[in-house]
Amino acid sequence: MGKVYLTGAGPGDIELMTVKALRVVREADVIIYDRLVNPDILAEAKDGCEFVYVGKEDSHHTLPQEEINEVIYQSALKYENIVRLKGGDPFVFGRGGEEGIYLYERDIKFEFIPGITSAIAVPEYAGIPVTHRGITVSFRVVTGHESSGKDHSQIPWDNYKSDDTIIFLMGLHRLKMICKKLIGIGKPKDYPVAVISRGTRPDEKTVVGTLEDIYEKAKDLPTPALIVVGKVVNLRKQLSWFEKS
Repeated sequence: MGKVYLTGAGPGDIELMTVKALRVVREADVIIYDRLVNPDILAEAKDGCEFVYVGKEDSHHTLPQEEINEVIYQSALKYENIVRLKGGDPFVFGRGGEEGIYLYERDIKFEFIPGITSAIAVPEYAGIPVTHRGITVSFRVVTGHESSGKDHSQIPWDNYKSDDTIIFLMGLHRLKMICKKLIGIGKPKDYPVAVISRGTRPDEKTVVGTLEDIYEKAKDLPTPALIVVGKVVNLRKQLSWFEKS
């Protein structure tokens, strides 16, 4: 049996991969990868490496998570070095914990390799710090895509009344609802919001608005996209750098 490396590929820019992640990619016998993985990373694999795509989109999943778990397990029975390559970090809404538990229950060796999460890196490329002295001392990272089949939201909306920066991942399709919820708990309609599409990539695009108007401004942006809610969005005027480089 082989060893599985549950590996974070980072937010998109290949140069934001860790040295360790790049090493295991180059040593892999098989790479099981997601939709958000930069294709240039796959080009680093050795000759003969097998590639298995298990990407997920809002309207279509190549495989459900349970089958992805099994694909990883079966690969471990066949290959020596298995890389499960995931966009961002495996533990930040990446379901890496589920995959690790599945392997643990089947006595398969595994290792987690952290990746730079888009929750911090994407706003940073857009010139938006998630914390800033005098503005906010904390930030929250929230899924914008909850599990289906639940009759109520698991998101504790009433806890978001403070001026913490809020980062919603995978939430573009629910942007209108998110803004409505935040206004409903008392946030001003003119509260700053940014939507960052395809962050850290050459075609990154950022749209800035308020809780009242951001949906109309950003509704046609391509995914993947990240939402930042907070007064730190106003710092983009001074700190934007990537789109100018």
